[in-house]
Amino acid sequence: MTPAKGTAARVGVFGLLGSGNLGNDGSLEAVLGYLRDRHPEAAVDALCGGPEAVTARYGIPATRLHWYRGEYRTASRLGAVAGKGLGKLVDVLRTASWVRRHDVVIVPGMGVLEATLPLRPWGFPYALFLLCASGRLSGAKVALVGVGAAPIGNRATRTLVRWSARLAAYRSYRDAPSRDAMRAMGVDTTRDEVHPDLAFSLPAPPAGGPSDPPGPVCVGVMAFHGSDDDRARAEEIHRRYLDGTTRFVRTLAEEGRPVRLITGDDVDATVVSAILDAVDSPLVTVAEPASLADVMKEMAAADSVVATRYHNLICALKAGTPTLALSYAAKSDALMARMGLDAYCHPAREVDADRLLEQFRELEENAAELRRILTRRNQDAVRALDHQFTALTAALFPATDHAPAPRETP
Repeated sequence: MTPAKGTAARVGVFGLLGSGNLGNDGSLEAVLGYLRDRHPEAAVDALCGGPEAVTARYGIPATRLHWYRGEYRTASRLGAVAGKGLGKLVDVLRTASWVRRHDVVIVPGMGVLEATLPLRPWGFPYALFLLCASGRLSGAKVALVGVGAAPIGNRATRTLVRWSARLAAYRSYRDAPSRDAMRAMGVDTTRDEVHPDLAFSLPAPPAGGPSDPPGPVCVGVMAFHGSDDDRARAEEIHRRYLDGTTRFVRTLAEEGRPVRLITGDDVDATVVSAILDAVDSPLVTVAEPASLADVMKEMAAADSVVATRYHNLICALKAGTPTLALSYAAKSDALMARMGLDAYCHPAREVDADRLLEQFRELEENAAELRRILTRRNQDAVRALDHQFTALTAALFPATDHAPAPRETP
């Protein structure tokens, strides 16, 4: 439904927000910035994974995404299994009731249409389907804004994702492979646009520069176990990733380079601990970011970055720091190509420390030119996201006549 002219729009935001993933929260922050800028009259609340954290940080009312509090814990006992099953039924009513109270519901970024990390169909894909179906039935416009998508092997997950996308009133993607994946799943993407990730609209810290002597290297680590289709090899993949990354960090420390380990999700702490246990050096320290802004500050202070998590890559690129991606999905490759650094990708599933070091040294040799490239590409991203937000207003808030002039590109 469309809010009447002159009335405040009721806007909901939805997702695994406030749950410890800094990338998800950064996407929320970008959308809240858009709403404050272009629709300051809107009444905003959230249905999310960590309502207390969202309310405390962003000052908006928030409701827990799932009725059953143990939704994302493995259910091994009969009581937990029964609780999860009952929760699926209760969530139908809870989600529908929440959606009906809104004119617009925005799913801000995130890889909600992919399974590049282990995922069960009855988890978030089911929750997203309930949201989109409730929106279609109630008349609330559900918008999937700047989301990620990828081919999905599991049939049940693929079906839920396909129908969620079909039922949404608006879709845009953070890269072309995401749109291609949804088209291959049978979704009509004729009117769907591709824009840079929403996090590129966030403020960037002052750009840094190379140090003399060589300065710190940020290494973004991840509790990486492969994709949803890699469950049988998950431990093997994780061990190879951890061994290769550890050897890389050890070599840098032995060469006298300060290394700053950084995470993007609470679950990554185990990888940090493993590397610290294996590399006993005062040159290896750990950052404790509480937001994407904190991550960007760390990246801006570094001479170069090697990172795995998608939004750690975005932070490094947004900060204008030469970056090498430990790529675990097509989205990482597409991001690096868009920013002009596609030559600096290394497979996270098969980390070869010797080859990684070769690529890293090449990255640092070309650092000055790469910084110039990133400056231009970041300016392009800001302009593209201004167009995204203008298109979003036209699609979701047609009764509003005001549209601020495009922001000047820094």
